[in-house]
Amino acid sequence: MSTDNTVEAALGALRQAISGLENAVDMRFEAERENAEVESEVKRVHADRARLAQELDQAEFRANRLEEVNREVSRRLVTAMETIRAVLDR
Repeated sequence: MSTDNTVEAALGALRQAISGLENAVDMRFEAERENAEVESEVKRVHADRARLAQELDQAEFRANRLEEVNREVSRRLVTAMETIRAVLDR
């Protein structure tokens, strides 16, 4: 093999190696970008979950309070009906 052929072969191998390295770097950057996007989405999901949990707690509190008020109103209605019956029965 002549010196020119050997140099050309070495340059071709070098070009291939550099191209492979560039591709590997590009793939690594893309993987990093995708990881960052996933991490960002996970943070958004956690924030949504926390917000929804807080809203659920508030809704449960309101439902419990409405239940208490409903029982009190029911008790007062029964008392009022008994009072009306007692007055009518006289």
